[in-house]
Amino acid sequence: MAKERANLESLVQTYQHYKKILSEIEDNKGLLEESDEDMRKMAKEELIRLEPEKETIEAELKILLLPKDPNDDKNIILEIRAGTGGDEAALFVSDLYRMYSRYADTRGWRVEVMDTNPTGIGGLKEIIVLISGQKVYSDLKYEAGIHRVQRVPKTEQQGRVHTSAVTVVVIPEAEDVDIHVNESDIQTDVFRASGPGGQGVNTTDSAVRLTHKPTGVVVVCRDERSQIKNKAKAMKILKSRILEAEQEKQDAEQRGLRKAMVGSGDRSEKIRTYNYPQNRMTDHRIGLTLHQLDQVMEGKIGEVITALRTHYQTELLKQQSEDV
Repeated sequence: MAKERANLESLVQTYQHYKKILSEIEDNKGLLEESDEDMRKMAKEELIRLEPEKETIEAELKILLLPKDPNDDKNIILEIRAGTGGDEAALFVSDLYRMYSRYADTRGWRVEVMDTNPTGIGGLKEIIVLISGQKVYSDLKYEAGIHRVQRVPKTEQQGRVHTSAVTVVVIPEAEDVDIHVNESDIQTDVFRASGPGGQGVNTTDSAVRLTHKPTGVVVVCRDERSQIKNKAKAMKILKSRILEAEQEKQDAEQRGLRKAMVGSGDRSEKIRTYNYPQNRMTDHRIGLTLHQLDQVMEGKIGEVITALRTHYQTELLKQQSEDV
């Protein structure tokens, strides 16, 4: 009930303000009929102030009345994987993880590493994290896709700029009320973790692989020394991936709102380029370019997120107008 009240509060307060503005406009229009010149002049000045405010609030109300994404309030499973580019792509996975972690800090969110696959030079072939907090999915849902980086790799001797790519996947965390997975449908395998991680990780069968037989979804967790903890983390990721697959199937059948989305959200779509030599970040879906890549990589991505949300809302309003 408290959550529902919080969701409605902004709409109700904005509507109450809107009614107050309408009332003031009507009152001042009535004053235009007064015989007192000063009174009429004051009413005109008030109308000049009130009319633009009325239009602004009407625009706000239209956005507040848009259909809500049911996943907006959820935590997310964020998966970042190296694509083309070898070691350089793996290093950029680390950079993107740092960027999202710093942004999460500014929002007061909690970041929990679920699984990592490190390389020998400080990069990450893959990292999976759970980000928990208020409206995490609402903020980060547009980050899914291909992130391209252009820079001179540390291993490059001749100073040539290389292009690498990283895949980002954003999955709303599945709750027990969202999905039920039968234990009999899951195959559990345990094995010894490899790579960096400490003596305990490498000498015990602590790593866990879960396979959901009906869908073929496979999840591996190896970061914890405890097999039980790794299994619990793997189960959380598994449920979220299964739920995502079901939602994608539903979306394929009901394309209405999807067409209004910025891009398709498809993880195969190149959405953004990070150009280090020019200190430039470009989001290709909305044509936004910022010449402050150094700040973006420090987690200052609020401007990008706001621009994406505004564009999406505008497209959704256009679609609703066309439907009407």
